[in-house]
Amino acid sequence: RRLWIWYGMGLLAAGAIVQAADSLRIVPIVSEDQVLVSIELADAYTDDVREAISSGLRTTFTYDVELRMVVPIWVDRTIATAVVSTSDEYDVLTRRHSLSRTIDGRVAEASVTENESAVKRWLTALSRLPLCRTSKLDPTHDYYVRIRAPVRPGGTSLLGWVNSITGQAKF
Repeated sequence: RRLWIWYGMGLLAAGAIVQAADSLRIVPIVSEDQVLVSIELADAYTDDVREAISSGLRTTFTYDVELRMVVPIWVDRTIATAVVSTSDEYDVLTRRHSLSRTIDGRVAEASVTENESAVKRWLTALSRLPLCRTSKLDPTHDYYVRIRAPVRPGGTSLLGWVNSITGQAKF
């Protein structure tokens, strides 16, 4: 009987993972001498996230980005990594959003807005993030970009088990 309970819970968790992976869109781009990636989390700006932001709670989306080389019969090799954090801190008195984006711990961009759709775009999309130079790539191998995107504050996922969205795109 316990085996069936665990089996059912496993199916629910697997369904949540598949659903989460469908909401992540990854577009790797090889442009001139750079590998770039664009990312969009389609369903990440939920009512729970909106409520957390409107309460003044600092909300951060973190994207762990890896460029990996496919290695047959062995562990795939990591070529480049980047950790991108996009944050919003809403000031309930002035009704303004303070937005910041850091890449590998360094502030890359910051802005202030009153527009909620700009906040949604800021948190859920990255455009043309540079990962590495194409000179690091071997043309005889296949590569893929893997993204892991945990959301803080957490707790918005099915059963509380899936606290991040993961996806990958080959090129």
